[in-house]
Amino acid sequence: MSAGTGNITKDKEGIGQMFDSIARRYDFLNHFLSFGIDRRWRRKAVKKIFERFVKPAILDVATGTADMAIEAARYGPRKISGIDISPKMLEIGRKKVSERDLGNIIELLECDSENICFPDCSFDAAMVAFGVRNFSDPLKGLAEMRRVLVPGGMAVVLEFSRPRGFIFKHLYNIYFALLLPYTGGLISKDRRAYRYLNQSVMGFADNEKFMKIMKGAGFYDIKQERLSAGIVTIYSGVNNQIQ
Repeated sequence: MSAGTGNITKDKEGIGQMFDSIARRYDFLNHFLSFGIDRRWRRKAVKKIFERFVKPAILDVATGTADMAIEAARYGPRKISGIDISPKMLEIGRKKVSERDLGNIIELLECDSENICFPDCSFDAAMVAFGVRNFSDPLKGLAEMRRVLVPGGMAVVLEFSRPRGFIFKHLYNIYFALLLPYTGGLISKDRRAYRYLNQSVMGFADNEKFMKIMKGAGFYDIKQERLSAGIVTIYSGVNNQIQ
């Protein structure tokens, strides 16, 4: 679960500072507040890439502490480049990569997700987990992901979505509006970050609206898979552009 700026002003400096402020407790809170299900979500998203490619070069956008990149490393990629704008998150991510002896596969770079620091056609696949809703311009960020993909390359987006069932949707809203901001703020010592998490999820253009944004960014064969009763959704799309 990524967090962002405090009052939904999605300036990049503010987002980076917010990530820095919660970096130390970030991994613990992700697993604690999702009851550990976030690991399974990431695994299912990563597998979609390896169903299409053998030994792909992968870009992990908004990598944070590199959980998604580390999960992908289990399946034998050629290389993984993770990018993020938070130095403290990257510092923790590099430590985790080093502890797992994955430095020959995973590199982590400080880089803007909406101005990606790689040339065209650099990767077979790009992935982002719980980060798109923090883009100041999701269309631009997705278009940048498409730009660095080879023709026929694949983008996979894992993001929160809103469940549709009345009762479960009501419980979900209570959890995100009350329990998560209180608990996350208490443990991380930054209440703004977890208030923002609620606001950003509720304001995110999910399902068909997000698929339309992906289409506008140049992707085709766009699909979605809703997980855990619709709490999160995996979106995927293929690069539609001749480079």
